[in-house]
Amino acid sequence: MNATRKALLLSPFLRHIFNRNMSTNTQPILYSYWSSSCSWRVRIALNIKNIKYEIQPTSLLKTVSNHVYTPEYLEVNPMQKVPALKIDGHTLCDSVAIMNYLEQTRPQPALLPQDPLSRTKVLEIVELICSGIQPLQNVAVLEVIGKDKSLEWAQHWIARGFCGLERVLNQSAGKYCVGNELTMADICLVPQVRNARRYKADLSPYPTIVRLDQELQELEVFKSTHPSKQPDCPPEFAKQ
Repeated sequence: MNATRKALLLSPFLRHIFNRNMSTNTQPILYSYWSSSCSWRVRIALNIKNIKYEIQPTSLLKTVSNHVYTPEYLEVNPMQKVPALKIDGHTLCDSVAIMNYLEQTRPQPALLPQDPLSRTKVLEIVELICSGIQPLQNVAVLEVIGKDKSLEWAQHWIARGFCGLERVLNQSAGKYCVGNELTMADICLVPQVRNARRYKADLSPYPTIVRLDQELQELEVFKSTHPSKQPDCPPEFAKQ
C-alpha cells in the first residue's frame, strides 16, 4: 500500500480533501435571497473563507418563478427555505450547519476560537440570534401573524431578544462580539441588526449591539456581501 493511500485510509480529514478534489462540483452554488439574513450569514462566511461561489437567486416570494416553493427547489432544500449550499458534491441546508461545515473543512481563517470558553461564548451568541430571535420575525412567521399585527410582533420579539443579547455582549465583547477576533457570532449579529432596522425597532437601549454593528459594517467583507449588492436585489433597494 503506497503512502498516499495509507494516509487517506487513516485520516478522515485527508479523505475529505481527496473526495472534495475529486468532486465534479468545482464551484459551490449558493441558493440565496437578497434580503434573507440567513443567506447573508453564509455569504459572509464564504467570503471570509475566500471560497469562490456562484449565487442562484431564490426568492421567498411566490410572485417570481424562481421561488422556494417550487417542486424543483423542494429537492434542494426540504424545508423550502434559504440558504442552501451545494459544495463538495453535497447539498447542505441551514446557515449555522453550513458555517460549521465550512469551519470543519476549511479551518482557516477560523470562525471559531480554539479556547473552549471563547468558542462556547461564540456559539451561545449564535444560538441566541439564530434560534431565539431571528426565527420569530422571519417572513413565513409574519405571514401567519398577519399584516396588521406583524410589525408589532416583530418589534416585540426583537426587543425581548436584544435585551438578553445586550447583557451577554456586555460581558464578552472586545472590538467584536467575543474579544478582538472576527467570529461566527459577528457574522450572525450584523444581519440581525439589519432585520431590527427593517422592522423599525428602537435600538437605543442596546449601545453594545449598535457599537459592534457599526464596527463590523466598516469591514469590506460585510460591505461586499450586503443585501443591496446582490444580483436579485430590486433596483429601488440597491442603494440602501
